[in-house]
Amino acid sequence: MTYNMNPNNDIIEITKEYVKTALKDAEGGHDWFHVLRVYNNAKLIAKKENVNHLVVELGALLHDIADSKFYNGDDSIGPQRARHFLNQHNVDKITIDHVLKIIENISFNKSLEPGNTFTSNELHVVQDADRLDAIGAIGIARCFNYGGYKHRKLYDPSILPKTDMTREEYKTSTAPTINHFYEKLLKISETMKTETGKEIAKKRHLYMESFLAQFYSEWHGKD
Repeated sequence: MTYNMNPNNDIIEITKEYVKTALKDAEGGHDWFHVLRVYNNAKLIAKKENVNHLVVELGALLHDIADSKFYNGDDSIGPQRARHFLNQHNVDKITIDHVLKIIENISFNKSLEPGNTFTSNELHVVQDADRLDAIGAIGIARCFNYGGYKHRKLYDPSILPKTDMTREEYKTSTAPTINHFYEKLLKISETMKTETGKEIAKKRHLYMESFLAQFYSEWHGKD
């Protein structure tokens, strides 16, 4: 691959096209538009952080190239695909290794794994950017879209949320969609690492609380 005078821009544009093609048939909450939102969130957050911007942008673009939930829980496929792609385009080893660490450690369920110790400013930026897309109005839409994709109930009052799941329990859960708010989404604002992420998350968290209040009101025929 021959690059012009601005190789970083080249590899970013090439990566965008690769991800668009790879995710063209993806579930609506984990498609190219999800990746694009995370990418834009990450660039916004990175403006106020001391980070390698190339690592942040590649990490954001490739973070969901093969989400394990669509591959029988296999966490290795995404990093393998990302490594192959980046090697193909002569990205340096240090950058590749860092991007792969981001992909391997970005997920919420990974944080439930004992002994998970990798951290970097770049991971914090991409992780916050990804988690922002899991909350607020879009987060609610994604949550119900995925629940429908998996044929889950909207809500069942007899099935209580389990808020202290292990990583394996989380990955194999088939609980109603409303439970997911308590098992993950309402916890997210407290996990944000960057100041920009925290500020945005507060607003989206309040929106979800308002949605749930309205949901229960309508469920019980009160409004």
